[in-house]
Amino acid sequence: MPSTGTRPKPDLTARVRAALERAEQVAAERSSPLAARDPSKLKALGKEHARLEPIVRSGRRYVKLAADLISARELAGSEDGELAALARQEVEALEPQVAALESELAELLTPRDPLDDRDAIVEIRAGTGGDEAALFAADLLRMYTRYAERRGWKVEPISVSEGNLRGVREAIVAVRGDAYGDLRSESGVHRVQRVPVTEAAGRIHTSAATVAVLPEAEEIDVKLEEKDLRIDVFRSGGPGGQSVNTTDSAVRVTHLPTGIEVKCQDQKSQLQNKIKALEVLRSRLLDRMLAEQEAARARDRRAMVGTGDRSAKIRTYNFPQSRVTDHRIGFTAHNLQEVLDGELGELVKALRLQRQEERIEAET
Repeated sequence: MPSTGTRPKPDLTARVRAALERAEQVAAERSSPLAARDPSKLKALGKEHARLEPIVRSGRRYVKLAADLISARELAGSEDGELAALARQEVEALEPQVAALESELAELLTPRDPLDDRDAIVEIRAGTGGDEAALFAADLLRMYTRYAERRGWKVEPISVSEGNLRGVREAIVAVRGDAYGDLRSESGVHRVQRVPVTEAAGRIHTSAATVAVLPEAEEIDVKLEEKDLRIDVFRSGGPGGQSVNTTDSAVRVTHLPTGIEVKCQDQKSQLQNKIKALEVLRSRLLDRMLAEQEAARARDRRAMVGTGDRSAKIRTYNFPQSRVTDHRIGFTAHNLQEVLDGELGELVKALRLQRQEERIEAET
């Protein structure tokens, strides 16, 4: 009897073929003289090409194996006993391969938020816990930097305010690459449980840091009017008030209509600091606008990161048990040091899948 197992899904096959056709169109558009004269268009096509590449790779194999499976099933009903037996063996070999590709392609073809391919602005701030919270904030900054390096992304410091013992009171960095889709779920309060280096009695303390991940805003997204900005310059300073710059190169930009304030002092010149501060301001305003427009993200930026209090948390890093727990999805891993070294892939994938499921439910 012919197998009644996994069958190629016609709707998935049609979606794969549509994606393959679109990939060919993108390749043609990228090589056209018109695209070469439009850097923004070329950049957008490049990002779409990168998104379609894994779909093309798996899709071509899926189309071939799905067709082979259909043929094998037809032959499995042959009156030729020997031929039918060989066909059934082929069906048994092909079915798990087709099923695995269907699962992979279903994920790859799930509609993405158009912002997912954007660069990301990551803001990390020490919360409850004093010097230990600042040390933990430094650990988080290192974790995201290592993860970005593994993904081939570039991390650009925008503003870093150091604390004692090499801790970080506040850090704002830009992650260049299609980073927002991976990092957006990192927004919230992160809690750490460990024995601080300053604890002589060996007692476990609980501290917290907040993370906010914003999509990088382009000028077309948010237009800044000069009349809405107040720009102040001041002298850069290091930890403990130590001067790190003898000129008034640090910049504070205040958006008067909203009261949002951005400071930047880590660049080499006043102009560079102003450019970076305006970049962060645009991203904060874009995030604010999206929060107002989208019911699924109907919260402002303050609610996204909470208060920095230990009780409001999305994830706990427990050093005594070498455990990382994400409380939103019930995800637990016992490789704490690897996670802090940037091994976030498994956790990022789980959070992305949950977000995709929520998006599909919201659209149905």
